[in-house]
Amino acid sequence: MPATRCPALRRGPGPGARPKEPTWKRRTVIQLLGISALAIAGASACSSTASSGGAAPSRSTSASSGSAAVKIPLTDIPVGGGVIRDAEKIVATQATAGQYKAFSAVCQHQGCTVGSIEGQKIVCPCHGSAYSIVDGSVVNGPTTRPLIAKSSSVEGSDLVVS
Repeated sequence: MPATRCPALRRGPGPGARPKEPTWKRRTVIQLLGISALAIAGASACSSTASSGGAAPSRSTSASSGSAAVKIPLTDIPVGGGVIRDAEKIVATQATAGQYKAFSAVCQHQGCTVGSIEGQKIVCPCHGSAYSIVDGSVVNGPTTRPLIAKSSSVEGSDLVVS
């Protein structure tokens, strides 16, 4: 009687069977994970460098933070109002005679630049948020956070904002 082979002992794919998928070696998987981690770290380093290149308003009130001071003539800042300096993203106000304040001109709602000063309010044209010229506090929503105060001082005939 001829010897028959047990199918469980057969080695290799049988006739018509699909070939096995290639197996990954442990070393290859570890190398790919390392390369992926380096790529992610490099991408995040690039994006944090690009986003900190001045796009976000600085919250520093120190003159030594590296930002240049801005001089605004006191005659440009009316009593009971203020002036918006778009280029520097600064709002300077004089709520009462001789009481000068400076704020970031970036609305705390969604980052638009405030557009006008109407009476005692600094108004953002994007969604209608309004802030007090006295202290930058919220007068009208949708914003819930006040304008960021800037360091300022009167030097001669200028308000110096840093």
